[in-house]
This record gives sequence, structure tokens and C-alpha cells, in this order.
Amino acid sequence: MPTETPARKPVAPYLALGLSTVIHGISERRQIRHNLETIEEAIHAGIAMVNINMPVKVIALAEGALTGFTDEIFDLPHVMAARELFIEVPGEETEFLGRLAKLYDTYIIGQCKARWPEVMKDRYFNTVFVIAPSGKVVQKAAKNHVWCREHSCTPHDVYDRWTELFGDGIEAFYPVLKTDDIGNIGTICCSDGEYPEAVRALAFNGAEVVYRPSEATPMTTAGYPGGGTWLIQNQGHAEFNSVYMLCPNAGPVYVGATSKHPVDIAGGSAHIVDYRGQVMSYSASTNNTIVAATIDVEALRNFRAMSLNNNWLKDLRVELFKRMYEEPIHPKNLAMKQAPKNNAEIDEVYRANIRRLQERGTWTKPAYPHPGSRFQPAGDDDTTWEETKQRLWGPWLQEKVPDT
Repeated sequence: MPTETPARKPVAPYLALGLSTVIHGISERRQIRHNLETIEEAIHAGIAMVNINMPVKVIALAEGALTGFTDEIFDLPHVMAARELFIEVPGEETEFLGRLAKLYDTYIIGQCKARWPEVMKDRYFNTVFVIAPSGKVVQKAAKNHVWCREHSCTPHDVYDRWTELFGDGIEAFYPVLKTDDIGNIGTICCSDGEYPEAVRALAFNGAEVVYRPSEATPMTTAGYPGGGTWLIQNQGHAEFNSVYMLCPNAGPVYVGATSKHPVDIAGGSAHIVDYRGQVMSYSASTNNTIVAATIDVEALRNFRAMSLNNNWLKDLRVELFKRMYEEPIHPKNLAMKQAPKNNAEIDEVYRANIRRLQERGTWTKPAYPHPGSRFQPAGDDDTTWEETKQRLWGPWLQEKVPDT
């Protein structure tokens, strides 16, 4: 038996919850309160259901839980969306969630597209935030990789400004919140996890629990029995880096207030994976559902310290890879002087990236060229955004915001 006095107080095991809630798309920031009300009900229910098993210390929300995906669905101009739809962190929305964090003495990890005025005016970033049991935001980070239909600005899109403010170390792009009570928390979002480098960067920065909310079909629905490539990726992230993966998925989405039915664009399959890559909790449905699992940070730390085999980071031969990323692929600073492009325009950027990889010999061209994926608008009419708002959000546009 060890007789030495521990260097620090050990982290007690705790339950982490992933909440997958039904979502209403918004057309104005004030409509976020409708989704917050759904989230609050889910938090009360989740705590009531599972806290008899172990103290709940982390509640994780899905990407899109606050706002939906209106900017992406309607290909909205970036500056307009930044001004009319999205938030600041901290702000009134995080204050709402902070009240619940204080009530239940837990951390809440969430996501929302948000303005970062300290970086650049009229830009919004897909932002992940952590609220402590004090009710205060203790960390925020920006999504670094977006899919081709997302209009969010990324740190790479304003790379010169970002590094001027925050430096160019991995902590500037992949920060880790180090705590005494829940371990070291790293955050990425959706498309970030399509790249193995993202979680590896968090692991190098000390992460033990990684939050990666939401993915969409077909990634979540490829294959059988469920989870698709999203689950495969997160099991790989966990096993390669000896981290827990906490992965709630977005619930069915009502496009607007008057939509008769939601569409399950995310495809379900919320899950939590342990640091050996084993699925600890899984839900095929994300229609206001919960995944929950015990996080044992001390067990993870012992595994990293004691194993000579499966804790892979310990013998990574970094010199072999240092030249691999010297040549750029996706151009940086695309949003320094102009807002992020719309769908049809950004498609050309991605096509240029493909040609760049082919010209370098990284990818081999197919024998015969075929038409590739392209942006296909939902209609050819001249409907304005204001007309669309009236049709899909008319009742909410007439509402008065209640006093808080």
C-alpha cells in the first residue's frame, strides 16, 4: 500500500450528462429563450433521473441547442446573422444557464454562435463555453474547422489578428480548462473532430475529458447498428489520446416557429466513450434524451502513468511528423478583409484545395472527371429574408419578451 502523502486532493468520480434537446431555429436573438426553456426542463429531468447514482458534475449541451442552424439553412449573409441572430459570451444566455449551474453545483458546457468583438467587428464564431458551478463563464473557445455549409468565422480565417491577440501556440486554438474537481476539460465542436489533429492538440495541452457536440447525417447514420463514422471517430479519439469523449447530438430541428414537424438532421446516436475507446452510454434517439456515464479522472491518470503500451502519447516520435504540415492547404485569413462567403462562393475555395492536393501528388486524379458536389438552392423564387421570417416565425415576431 502506498504510504506517501498525495501531492493533491484526488478527483472524485462523477457523472457527466449529455443532453440532446429538440430545437427550434431562430430568426432573432430574443427567440433563443424558447430553446433555453426546453434546455432547462431537460436539465431538471436529467438531474432528477440520474443523480441518485452519482453526483452530476458536468452537463453537456448539443451544438445548435440554443439557436438551431438558421444561418446555414438559409445561406444568410454573415454580417446580418452576426448582428441579428447571435450572442456574446458571456451574455444573458449564459447567465440563464449559469443560474442552473449554481442551482445544481455543476459545470455546464454549451455551444452557440457568438460575436467576439475583441477579435473583429461583425464576425461570429462557433463558440464553445464552459460555465462553472459559480454560474460564471470560465472558458470559451472557437471552432477551428467548419463544414462547407457553415458560415461561421474561424480563428484561421482571421489568423493574423487571432495570433496577434492570443499567440500561435496550441493553447491559442485548443485551450484546456484545468480544474481541481472534474479534471482537465478540452472542447471541440462537430467538424473539428473530423481531423485527428484536433483532439491530439487538446491531449498535448493536458485534456482528460473532451467535449465534442453534434454531427449530422450521413456521418451519424452510416452503417449498422448505429453511430456511423461519428462514433467511430470519437472512439478513435478516445483510444489514441487516452481521453473521455462526451458527445451529445442535436435533437430534431423545427426550422421555424410555424413548422409542423421537426427534421432529425443530426441522426441521433449521442454517446460517451471512455479513455480506452469503449462506449459507456449511447442513445439512438436524440428527441429530448440523456446519455450519462461515470467519469473517473484518477483511473485515467493511473492508466496514463502505469501502462507501457496503450497510452500512446508517451512514445510518439514527433520528429518524424514535423515536416508534414509545412505546406498550406486551406488558405488562411479569408475573413480578414471581407465576411465569410456564401455557399456557392465558398465551394470554389474547397475545389481549389482539392486541385492543390492533386497538383502536389498527395491525391491522384480519377481517370475520368465527373461533376462534383455543389450548392443547390431550395428554390428559384425571389422571396426576401423578411418575407421568410414572417412566414416561418410570424407568431414569435409579435411576442413581447417577458421580464426576467
